[in-house]
Amino acid sequence: MNRNILLAILVFYPFLGGILVYLAGKYREICRDYLADFITVSEFLAAAALMTVDGAELQVPGICGFGLGFALDGFRGIYGCIASLMWMMVTVFSREYFRNHENKNRFYLFLLWTLGATMGIFYSADLYTTFIFFEIMSFTSYVWVVQEETEDAIRAAQTYLAVAVTGGMVMLMGLFLLYHELGTLVIAEMLPASAACADKSLLYVAGTCLLVGFGAKAGAFPLHIWLPKAHPAAPAPASALLSGILTKTGIFGILIISCQLFFGDGVWGKLILAIGVVTMFMGALLALFSVDIKRTLACSSMSQVGFILVGIGMQGLLETEQALAVHGTFLHMVNHSLIKLVLFMAAGVIYMNTHALNLNEIRGFGRNKPLFKGIFLTGALAIAGIPFFSGYISKMLLHESIVEFGGGMPGKMIEILFLISGGLTVAYMTKLYVAVFVEENTDSEKQKSFDETEKFMNRESGFALAASAVILLIWGLFPHSLMDRAATYAQSFMNLQETGERVSYFAPENLLGMVISVGIGAAVYVLIVRKVLMRKMENGTVQYVDLWPKWLDLENLIYRPVVLGILPSAGRILSRILDTILDGIVVLLRKTIYHDSPLPHEREEGNILTEILGKILNAVQTVKNHTVRRKHPVYRDYVHEMAVRNEEFKENNRVIERSLSFGLMLFCIGLTLTLIYLIWW
Repeated sequence: MNRNILLAILVFYPFLGGILVYLAGKYREICRDYLADFITVSEFLAAAALMTVDGAELQVPGICGFGLGFALDGFRGIYGCIASLMWMMVTVFSREYFRNHENKNRFYLFLLWTLGATMGIFYSADLYTTFIFFEIMSFTSYVWVVQEETEDAIRAAQTYLAVAVTGGMVMLMGLFLLYHELGTLVIAEMLPASAACADKSLLYVAGTCLLVGFGAKAGAFPLHIWLPKAHPAAPAPASALLSGILTKTGIFGILIISCQLFFGDGVWGKLILAIGVVTMFMGALLALFSVDIKRTLACSSMSQVGFILVGIGMQGLLETEQALAVHGTFLHMVNHSLIKLVLFMAAGVIYMNTHALNLNEIRGFGRNKPLFKGIFLTGALAIAGIPFFSGYISKMLLHESIVEFGGGMPGKMIEILFLISGGLTVAYMTKLYVAVFVEENTDSEKQKSFDETEKFMNRESGFALAASAVILLIWGLFPHSLMDRAATYAQSFMNLQETGERVSYFAPENLLGMVISVGIGAAVYVLIVRKVLMRKMENGTVQYVDLWPKWLDLENLIYRPVVLGILPSAGRILSRILDTILDGIVVLLRKTIYHDSPLPHEREEGNILTEILGKILNAVQTVKNHTVRRKHPVYRDYVHEMAVRNEEFKENNRVIERSLSFGLMLFCIGLTLTLIYLIWW
């Protein structure tokens, strides 16, 4: 099959598949489940077949004016394969997870549509195509967050959609500015066009607008507010994809800006680095304080996105040793995707059996479940950066890029925060593992039921978790033959040509950073988690407590008051001020230049017809008053009365028009609701 046609299938096939799966679900659920498995498996096989193909291009003209453009290179091919792999595993796992849930057809429909949108982003050849599929993905994935339709889910979905829509609008402004300045949005043409631009001040404005849009989806500080709320509210299969893949679409956009538009730009590199350091540290700190397993993993995603952004920032600052930062950035993207697939599906298994996420309630669930314990431990050790697991390789490369940069005291502070954030990762993952797999539940009856539970997941779910963990384990055990080759294959997207020297990953000097982070993590776990974040309760039990100040919630502290309170009030005040100024100008003009004089042929009221008819009636009235009504004359201004009648007639027509428009609007709303009902229910 022609590879260009295969590229089109990869993007558009899931959209058709979503409709077919929905219709199959209306017939029989088992048909829907197997059809969804078939579609995601075939999508993965097609993506795997294209993974090693470089140079394929596809143009779809006539869509939205500019048309759609798709391209394939090493980076795009690998990430398309990873995305389809994750969707395949999540689809298999969803069968058991949603067994007793409602609106399953709706979830599968938007699950596959989001897959198509995500593939459209990763394979996009220009930023216009990226934007189109980015917006589609935002709206289709919104349904994931609101799926359970609880009060928390609805509020979290509102936050998610508000951030996505706002980010999309700012991104669109950036695209307008960028196209105006460069004359192109094709990704491959941006680097030479940017280099030819003498004044880059407008490019920085455009790049900042794009950074807001992409950063919001990536979960970068301070636009991370949707992450800690959407993940606990969304079903676990959706959380795995939100964290593992959808955040990477934002990173994909930031890579385009940083490596194509501002390649080697130290100013831009410092900006990304600063955002990355804050995101990395704050995410780890929030995860440490959390007592909800999915919220902890969500905040962890924010922190790991920060690690990736640090790598992107270092690419802009390193001139000759970019290979460390480039490879570390790409490998940590892949690692985080695979790790969160394992960890969020594991959290889903826990929720399926306990219907709880609080560590105090799920405590001890995994004590007598060796396979499940091994699966979770694989993800935990990988994300903590322990040697012989994949996370160690990428974090070591990122750390060495910071060391290579130097940077004096600021560089030393960045390295310290990097190591501390790594230590906090060790601490909060230890907290999760010990709570779920080592400690006993304070309720002995609940612990007994946990220990006696034999059938806690079916074969399909067991396959999805075990296979994902094995892939992650194999990926980390062969760093040179697998990870290095993948990074080398993907590096051209980030404009790196030379791979640099072969890195000795387990040399003592390279192990030092990991040893420091593990030491920090052990100290934090013993001195803070066990001593501060665990309290002895009145009934004598020791419970995990969340001591993070509630008032430090940025959404409730800043965003909602500003968006829902300050901005509307400021808008009303500003409109009144402008209205007063304009009224004053009009009055001044009328009193000076125009002297309140009517324009030629201007009538004070009515029109020529009402004036003629009124004058005729006034003449008739005068004749009657002098003849038949001499004793009881009537004096009425028919010119004015006809003008008033004319205004009443026009107002009635306007009311009718508004009523018809309102009726048409109600009809459209009703039709839309009917279609939504047919699709969702």
